[in-house]
Amino acid sequence: MSTWCRHLLLLIVCLLVTACASSTTPPARYMLPSSQQASTPAQPTGTLAVRAPRLAHYLDVDGIVMQLDDITLNAAREHQWAEGLNRQLERRMRADLSQALPSLRVVRSEDIQPNALTLRLTVDQFQGRFDGIAIASGQWQLLDEEGELLAMENFYTETPLEQDGYPALVRALSDSWDKTAKLIANEIRQGGYFN
Repeated sequence: MSTWCRHLLLLIVCLLVTACASSTTPPARYMLPSSQQASTPAQPTGTLAVRAPRLAHYLDVDGIVMQLDDITLNAAREHQWAEGLNRQLERRMRADLSQALPSLRVVRSEDIQPNALTLRLTVDQFQGRFDGIAIASGQWQLLDEEGELLAMENFYTETPLEQDGYPALVRALSDSWDKTAKLIANEIRQGGYFN
């Protein structure tokens, strides 16, 4: 009887350990906050097609990236993007540019129209930093309908986190991206590319 009890106890312990090991919590998933989309003008002065940004390799992952010190980056396992980051950034950039440049029709590059100018983006940094700052940096290029370069500028924006945690980081990253869109809109407006 005592051997049978030991086997039963061992079986119960094994079942408990297996149950504990298999009950992992799914990762939290985040989206950039949505921005109000401006209405398309009835008589637009031009069309701007926005391409999905090309991301640095370390950003093209599910996990939200955090810079732990001057050289160490970590993609979170428990805090992930709900959708590909490049798609979110492209959608947000179109919405922000539609608001900042209300006389233009701002479309996805797949919906390109004749005589449209194209905005091409490369994102080198889009991460939280150890000192509580959210960074967005990279380069943007404006191309004419033949693909000729009209303008090219680097961008760097940062936003302090209002509190600790990944929700605050995602909101601060979104603010940094909004600042990037405003910089690009100002350059396009000042360049007179749609006059």
